[in-house]
Amino acid sequence: MKWWLAAAATTAPTASTQQALGYPSLFLLVFIGALVPVVPTGALVSSAAVVAFHRMAPFSLALVFLTASLAAFCGDAALYWLGRRGMRSRGGSRWLEAIRSRAPEERLTQAQDKLADHGTTVLVLSRLVPAGRIPVMLACLMAEWPLRRFARGNLPACLAWALTYQLIGIVGGSLFPEPWQGVVAAVALTLLISAAPSVWRRLRGPQPG
Repeated sequence: MKWWLAAAATTAPTASTQQALGYPSLFLLVFIGALVPVVPTGALVSSAAVVAFHRMAPFSLALVFLTASLAAFCGDAALYWLGRRGMRSRGGSRWLEAIRSRAPEERLTQAQDKLADHGTTVLVLSRLVPAGRIPVMLACLMAEWPLRRFARGNLPACLAWALTYQLIGIVGGSLFPEPWQGVVAAVALTLLISAAPSVWRRLRGPQPG
């Protein structure tokens, strides 16, 4: 009995310490990924969901969802604010240039047309479509949307994004007995989803004008 109590006393702080470090780390990485669009934030959320699924701790999945969606929302808001500052300045800014460099002219035109037709609904879809977030954000900047209007449309977009990639992680976690196997499967699936549009465009080739 004494050894069991000693083991429990040793294990409990370790688990709590992992959770205390894990959620702030997830928030920081997703936040940075929203500012620097080369970080695969979807894979991070799916991996965290796999670990939470296998841990079976109360509210772990809910905390992953809240942490990821809040970090994505804050990161998007920060990037949009920086973009608006760049639009108002004469020389622009490196953040605005980074946004423009990741929004090809063809995709920007499509985003502007969809934004004009459907308004904030496009923000939700842009978060779910790989590489769709930045062109729509730039279209909002060029349409001179205030930050408050962008944030209202972006909140449900971030919630839907976090839920989608968390479900991918839960599926990966449920298929494999070991957490690391589920993490590998979830990361592979999210990277495959992210790469699918660009692969499809290359296979389709240039379209006639």
